[in-house]
Amino acid sequence: MDRKSILSELGRRLRDSRRHAGLTLTELASRAGVSRRYATEAEAGRANLSVLKLLRLARATGTSLAELFAVPLQTRKGERVALLGLRGAGKSTVGRALALRQEAPFVELDERVEQVAGMSLGTIFDLQGNESYSRLEAEALERVLAEGDRVVLATGGSIVSRPKTFDRLREACFTVWLIADPEDHFRRVVEQGDRRPMAERPRAKAELAAILAERKPLYAQCDLSVQTSGRTVDEIVLEIASKLEEG
Repeated sequence: MDRKSILSELGRRLRDSRRHAGLTLTELASRAGVSRRYATEAEAGRANLSVLKLLRLARATGTSLAELFAVPLQTRKGERVALLGLRGAGKSTVGRALALRQEAPFVELDERVEQVAGMSLGTIFDLQGNESYSRLEAEALERVLAEGDRVVLATGGSIVSRPKTFDRLREACFTVWLIADPEDHFRRVVEQGDRRPMAERPRAKAELAAILAERKPLYAQCDLSVQTSGRTVDEIVLEIASKLEEG
């Protein structure tokens, strides 16, 4: 795990210990001999924790350092859900419905890429190319992960083609591959009014099927695969939610 993920997980554990002890942030800070601001930053995963200060914070909650580090530090994947698949798989539609059920924020990663870049995806590709998009995508993902432990994230269809970003996503999120037949991918994209993949390309359907076949082994690395063709959104969401509840 990287530094940010470790501090975030330590902050979560410290926060859980404080709440279990029935302490407010002010009481925790007073008992540990640190400022309330430092305690707040520590729980948020933003403080530059020293061993001595972490020990004092842990003791203030009746917890030991050994308990804070009792298991390997890793993000609770079930709290973050990432939906993957080609354009037209249903990531946005299923994602919003799943987020509503899980009472979690819904985020479109490509929208965050545009925010980071300050321009549309089309402009990014036209002016800066795929390499720039890949860098912006990785940065946007880290920003989303830093926002909290609960989120339903709809990713770009090509994220699996960037090993480092895909590995980071699988490390931090419970990943779900939404599978659809090529015909359904094509139809859904057209219904959304997005003809970018088909513009002036008469073999668009065949090309889409080829891309799906090429990426299938990568998508298959997800924690869960869910068929979306011939099913309602409610059925798909229920399957994913049931799997999450299993832990």
